[in-house]
Amino acid sequence: MNDTCLFCRIIERKVDADLLYEDDHVVAFRDIHPQAPVHVLIVPRTHIPTANDVRETHTPEITGLFQAATKIAVDQGVDQSGYRLVMNCHEGAGQSVFHLHLHLLGGRRMQWPPG
Repeated sequence: MNDTCLFCRIIERKVDADLLYEDDHVVAFRDIHPQAPVHVLIVPRTHIPTANDVRETHTPEITGLFQAATKIAVDQGVDQSGYRLVMNCHEGAGQSVFHLHLHLLGGRRMQWPPG
């Protein structure tokens, strides 16, 4: 864990968050600045700064992100209407917290291109 990382502090329960899901590999919580009616952040318990830092040893965490996403989509009622999964890498792509995370967005019609 990284004591200066917001998401690590959420995982460690040092910062409050609206938790929706957790297991041995990931924690999921509502985004505090939602961009859709359903906007959930799914983060690995392991501190991985960006997608560029993913290694083969992170396979359980990466698999866990997507398994959690499908469960959360069902729980939030967007699995059939549709949802988007987004992962930003570095500031130029919109990453503001440098702890790998997957955005699950749903509950509204998504546009393409995304922005």
